[in-house]
Amino acid sequence: MNDQTIRKLKNKFILFSTLSFTLVMVFIAGCMYAANAWVTHSEARRVLDFIADNNGEIPDYEKSELDVQPENIEEKSGLSISSGNGSSEVSRAASRRSFYEQFSKSLEQFFAIGSHYASPEFAYSTRYFAVIFNADGGAEEVKTGHIAAVDRSQAVELARIARNRRKSIGRFGDYYYENRQRDDGSSIVVILDCTDNVATSRRLLNLSLILIGTGVLLSGIVMRLIAGRVVQSEVRNTENQKAFITNASHELKTPLAVIKANTEILEMMGGESEWTQSTMRQVDRMTGLIQNLVMITRAQEQDNRQDRVETDISKAVRETVHTFAPVATQDGKKLETDIPDGLSMLAEEGQIRQLVSLLVDNAIKYCDAGGTIRVVLSRKGRSGLRLVVSNNYAAGKGVDFSKFFERFYREDKSHNQDKGGYGIGLSIAENLVDQYHGSIRAEFHDGIISFICILY
Repeated sequence: MNDQTIRKLKNKFILFSTLSFTLVMVFIAGCMYAANAWVTHSEARRVLDFIADNNGEIPDYEKSELDVQPENIEEKSGLSISSGNGSSEVSRAASRRSFYEQFSKSLEQFFAIGSHYASPEFAYSTRYFAVIFNADGGAEEVKTGHIAAVDRSQAVELARIARNRRKSIGRFGDYYYENRQRDDGSSIVVILDCTDNVATSRRLLNLSLILIGTGVLLSGIVMRLIAGRVVQSEVRNTENQKAFITNASHELKTPLAVIKANTEILEMMGGESEWTQSTMRQVDRMTGLIQNLVMITRAQEQDNRQDRVETDISKAVRETVHTFAPVATQDGKKLETDIPDGLSMLAEEGQIRQLVSLLVDNAIKYCDAGGTIRVVLSRKGRSGLRLVVSNNYAAGKGVDFSKFFERFYREDKSHNQDKGGYGIGLSIAENLVDQYHGSIRAEFHDGIISFICILY
C-alpha cells in the first residue's frame, strides 16, 4: 500500500465520519427547531381559541380555561365515543380523534404549554387585536386595546386579509390569526402578535446553523488527527498480505523449478508424453501466475512520482502495440491503431508500456474470431491522455463489466481457461491507472467492448 493509497483511505475515513456527524447534528437541530415551531403554534392556537371564545377579550380568571378537560372533549368534537346507537365508523373516527387529542394534550403538558396562562400578567403580556364582522362583511367592532403597533384601520385591513384566507387558523409574517364563523352569520378575527416567539425561533435556527458549522469544522480537525491511528490496522493487514504474497511466491519458485527439471529429465530418458507435456504446461501456468501476483503487488506499491519525466506517450504506445501485431495476425485478427504523434506527459515509460501490454493482450485473447482490435490515443483536457483499447466481443451483452477489474474474476470460466488468463491483468491495469490519478472503465456498444483509460 503506497502513500497515495494510504492518503485516500484517510481522506475517505475523514469524509464519511464527518458526514455522519453532520447528518446527526442536522437531525438533532431539525428536531429542536420543529419542536419549538410546534410549541409556538400550539400556544398561539390555544390563546386564539380562548380570545375568540370570549368575544375578543381576556377576562380576569384565576385558573386558565385554556386547559380543556377530558370530559369536554366529546362535547367540543361533536362525537360520542361510547354511543351504542351510532354507526361503528363514527365510533372509530371518534376514537381516533380522542386519541389524537389526548396525545396532543400529553405533549402540551410535557412542553409546559399554557403553564403561564393562569398568571395575572397574562392579560398584559399578550399582544393581540380582534375585529368582529357582521353578516354583510362590514367591520362592526374593532378591539385594539391590547396592542400599540396597530391602529384601527390597520387592524381592519389585516383582519380582512386573514378572513379571505382559506385556512381558519394560520400565520402571516409575525402574526397568527383565527377566523371563526358564528351561527348568526357574523365572524370574529383574532390576530395575535408573536414577534418575540418568531424571533426566538429565528435565533434558535441561526444558533443551530452556527453550532453545526462549528461542530463540522471541529469534527473534521479531530478526525484528521486520529485518522492515522484508525487506518493503521488496515495498513498493517495490507502490508502483511503483500509480504505473504511476496514470500509465498519466492518459496514456490524452488519446487516449481525442481518439478520442471525432473519433468525435462523424464522427457530426455523416455521421450515426451501426454503426461509430461501436461505437467510442463501446468508448471508454466503456475510460474506465470506467480509472476502476475508479484507484478500486482509491485503495482500497488509504486508511487514513484520523482521518477516520472516528460515521456513521448505516442511512441511508447505505438511501439508496444507493434510487438503484438504477429500475435494478432497468427490468431487471424486485425490490429488497428489511431495514435497521433507528439502526445506526451509526465510518466514512467515502463508503466505506460505495461498498461498497454495488459490491455492489448486481453483484447487479443477475447476478441471474436476474425475480429478487430483497435487502439486509440488522444488528448484529454490540457494535460491528460485518453487511451481506448477495443475489440469485437459478441458475448458481451448483459455482462457486468464492473466486475472485470476484480482479481481472479472470470465471467466464463471455461472460456478464460482456454485463453490461459489468470483474471489478474485488468486488476493490475486498474492499479497502474490509479498511480496517475486517472480512471478505467469498460463499455459495450454494438458488439464491441472498449476499455477506456484516463491518465493525468
